[in-house]
Amino acid sequence: MKKLNLSQSLGGGRLAALDKGFTLAEVLVTLGIIGVVSAMTVPTLMQNHQRKVYVTQLHKVYNEFSQALMQYQNDRNAVNLTEAGLTSKDAVDSFIKKYFSVIQECDSADGCLADEYKTLQGNEYTTYSRDVKSFVLANGVSIRPSYAPDGSSFKLLNVGIDINGKGGPNILGRDLFFFAVYKNGLIDDYANDVTVNAPLTEETRDNMFNTQCNAGAPGSGWGCFGKLLNDNWEMTY
Repeated sequence: MKKLNLSQSLGGGRLAALDKGFTLAEVLVTLGIIGVVSAMTVPTLMQNHQRKVYVTQLHKVYNEFSQALMQYQNDRNAVNLTEAGLTSKDAVDSFIKKYFSVIQECDSADGCLADEYKTLQGNEYTTYSRDVKSFVLANGVSIRPSYAPDGSSFKLLNVGIDINGKGGPNILGRDLFFFAVYKNGLIDDYANDVTVNAPLTEETRDNMFNTQCNAGAPGSGWGCFGKLLNDNWEMTY
C-alpha cells in the first residue's frame, strides 16, 4: 500500500503556512495589544478590588460594634442604651475599653488617626472635631467615638472610623467613615434632624450622600456610610 507523506496529506500550501509560524513583527504587535488592554483594565480591576477590601473591613467593624452595643444592653438588662448607662463621654470611653481590644489611647485624634484627610473630590477634609479621645484597636482600626446627643435627638454617638488606622489613602468615603449610634442600639447614618430615628430611609441616606459625602465642597462627613447601606455593602461611587 502506498503511503502518503505529510506534505501530500496536508497540502503543500498549508504545510508551508504551518512551517512559517509567527513573524517577529506579528509577535510584537500582539504583545503591544495585550499591553494596551492591560494598561486600560488592570488599574480598574485593582481599584475595584481595593474598594471591596475597604467595604469588607468596614462591614466587620460595623458587625463588631453592633454586637458590642447589644452585649452592653444585655449585661445591664436594659431596653435601650441610655437606660444601660451610655449617657456621658466617660461612659463611652469605658464601653470602648471594655468591649474592644484597645492597644492605644489618644487624648485627641492626633496620634491615633491620620494627620489629614481628603474628600472624594480631593479637597482637604477638616469639618470634624479632632479634639475627641480616640483609640487604636488590635485589628488596626482607629475609632473616634464622640458622645454627641443633639437636644432631644435619638442619636447618642458620632463615631469616626478609619478602617486601616493611619494607613492611606486617608480619604472620606474610602477608608474613613462616620456612623451614628442611636438610643435603640442601631447604627446608621445621620440626617442632621433630631426628629429622625434609626433606621433611616433610603431617600434620607441618598440625600446625605449627595449633599455631604459626595459634595463638591467638604461636607460634614455624613452620607458615605449610608450609601453603603443602601447599596447592600457595595462601593458604587
